[in-house]
Amino acid sequence: MNATNPIPKDVAGHAISLTLNGQLRQLDVQPWTTLLDLLRDRLDLVGTKKGCDHGQCGACTVLRDGKRINACLTLAIMCDGAELTTIEGLADGDTLHPMQQAFIKHDAFQCGYCTPGQICSAVGLANEGRASTRAEIQELMSGNLCRCGAYSNILAAVEEALPQFHDATHTQTQEQKVSA
Repeated sequence: MNATNPIPKDVAGHAISLTLNGQLRQLDVQPWTTLLDLLRDRLDLVGTKKGCDHGQCGACTVLRDGKRINACLTLAIMCDGAELTTIEGLADGDTLHPMQQAFIKHDAFQCGYCTPGQICSAVGLANEGRASTRAEIQELMSGNLCRCGAYSNILAAVEEALPQFHDATHTQTQEQKVSA
């Protein structure tokens, strides 16, 4: 290594397999490649934003196996075998995800830069099933910053969409009990 070319040429890539937005992907990645850089630079999925690159703003939030993660802090090789969902994978064809619909209805964005991370985080929050009050939603969404200050609209959107997740979870639980 030298100052003009800090990346060694003899470092082998690592083969990983993951499901990205419902599609199985086989990729060769360098060990230092972050998930964020893989998504944006190699796979052209630019909905996931690069804000701070330190895990402090939440603009890069995506879902790994249904749970929220910061893509800027996650090495791509750590996602081998994982199911990843980005903002591009939430809609079902032309039908927006209920959280996306709620964000539009409540005008829960101004410049829109943080919106993909906010929506993915809100979906992850709903999947966790831990938030049932406004204060809990605020606390559990605090890892996602909005520099424009659209917090009240974001909170209203999440509050509206959460019951749909709880209803779906309750329905699935009831169906599992009936089939057992």
